[in-house]
Amino acid sequence: MTTRRQFVQASVAGGTLAGLGVPALAQSSGPLKIGFVYVSPIGDAGWTTQHNMGRLEMEKALAGKVTTSFVEKVTEGADTERVIREMATSGHRLIFATSFGYMNAVEKVSKEFPKVAFMHATGYKSGPNFGNYNARFYEGRYIAGMVAGRMTKSNILGYVAAFPIPEVLQGINSFTRGARSVNPKIDVRVIWVNSWYDPGKEREAALTLIAQKADVLTHHTDSTAVVQAAEEKAVFACGYHSDMSKYGPKAHLTATTHHWGAYYTKIAQEVIAGTWKAGTIWGGMKDGFIKMAPLNASIPAAVKDQVTKVEADIRAGKFHPFSGSVMDQDGKERLGAGKTMSDEELGKMNYYVQGVTSKLPKS
Repeated sequence: MTTRRQFVQASVAGGTLAGLGVPALAQSSGPLKIGFVYVSPIGDAGWTTQHNMGRLEMEKALAGKVTTSFVEKVTEGADTERVIREMATSGHRLIFATSFGYMNAVEKVSKEFPKVAFMHATGYKSGPNFGNYNARFYEGRYIAGMVAGRMTKSNILGYVAAFPIPEVLQGINSFTRGARSVNPKIDVRVIWVNSWYDPGKEREAALTLIAQKADVLTHHTDSTAVVQAAEEKAVFACGYHSDMSKYGPKAHLTATTHHWGAYYTKIAQEVIAGTWKAGTIWGGMKDGFIKMAPLNASIPAAVKDQVTKVEADIRAGKFHPFSGSVMDQDGKERLGAGKTMSDEELGKMNYYVQGVTSKLPKS
């Protein structure tokens, strides 16, 4: 492998791993060996940072029972399959693959190693020893949109996005619906960078949106470039994945943050106990997967009170960002009044809602 491969072994201690009762998994002794595959550098903020924090939280919770390793900056494609297969052949009994584009590689390798448990983040495929997990990012996006809608002066919001897949479109649309719920004049403009992590492209997109009079930005990309550009140009931003306020003390209004530690601990415990079964989970605020970063001190108290109430309602299951009538940007009704969008419908989202003025790239 290239020099970018970085394995970190941690929490190695004595002890015996309980025999795995799930037929597909083999019995083993010693700490459970767990591998993580990351699409971008770990850094100190962003998607991969949050997954790595979850790994460390799990290690602390299960000290003496697990040992972990990771590979960062693994591109989506043939390299993914090679890395995951190497983990499986080197004794890892639980592997977390943490990017949407890893899905097909996980599916293929899981069939070759039926005695290894595979978990894939943000995908939709599964198998006997292959599960997937995701977070309801759109819940936090709605709250961030409300904040942006109340703080903008130009009524133009900018969104730097990675790839036009349902998960990303859910975020764009929820952010737009949140913003328009408090400010019907909102115009959301989207620039696609076709990369999960490319600080240069992310910065360029942010500056382009600012030049188009966007005075609040957000992003579905992994670096802090958008928040940094906002700080530099004296506009606002809502971070993503992590609390990015240290990169924009004045610009950073809040952020949708992701939390994986409790879930990683639960899955590892199940594998150790022999009770793990491949399955699917889509956790939201009520499950602790999604939390909002602290609100910037510049946000008026009335705005804070408003968004705090809606956040509490989402957590309690009293409100859903895609409830009531949902119209796409072409005026087609996608959801009738009085209804709530199903998970199946959310998983197939391939359109912009009203309020987004950009056009989706043609496939």
